[in-house]
Amino acid sequence: EPAMKITRQAFLALLAAAARAFSKPRRMVMAIDLAKCWKDRGCTRCIEACHAAHNVPRIPGRRHEIKWIWKERFENAFGEESAGPAVAGAPVPVLCNHCEHPACVQVCPTGATFKRESDGLVMMDEHRCIGCRYCMAACPYGARGFNWSDPRSFLRAIDPAYPTREKGVVEKCTFCNERLARGGQPACVEVCPFKAMVFGDAADPSSAVAQLLQARHAFRRKPELGAGANVFYIL
Repeated sequence: EPAMKITRQAFLALLAAAARAFSKPRRMVMAIDLAKCWKDRGCTRCIEACHAAHNVPRIPGRRHEIKWIWKERFENAFGEESAGPAVAGAPVPVLCNHCEHPACVQVCPTGATFKRESDGLVMMDEHRCIGCRYCMAACPYGARGFNWSDPRSFLRAIDPAYPTREKGVVEKCTFCNERLARGGQPACVEVCPFKAMVFGDAADPSSAVAQLLQARHAFRRKPELGAGANVFYIL
């Protein structure tokens, strides 16, 4: 078959469209459908998958524990006044909200925590972290943990595909940046048996997460603070 011909003008238009598509900043967000999540309120697959994939240590004691994703009672996550009898005590998955205006980034003295302009992810460079914990004090969601001890000594198994951390540094959820770079989805999203978590580019109106947020009423944690959390909840 003869090759399809394309005019120079059309070719240049395609190049321009591709350039615009690649240069347009993305806004990566997560939406959690709580009704689906509550089909099994004891399910912890998202937590287990996340922590196994990122070598998150199981350190006993609430004061020293490290967690990237965990569950809080509804009233603890959203405030006592928001918890009616139908949702009081229900477990809510919580994690770093990758805020539009992250307080943690503003207070970090070394740039160890920073926001990527290309997609809005709030990242951590543990090598630059000096352990001051200013970011932990600034975060209104308690989404960061500090390694008071060598985390490697608390790991039952180590996944060599993800680097381990050291004593004296802060760590948190990264929306599975390493999986996104390979075209994948966050580990918690992939393993959820009820497809309660939807992740994608909210700046792309054709994405599943953008359409979901458009069609359903969504709310965020502590909106009054103006942080602009990028984890949304749906009921």
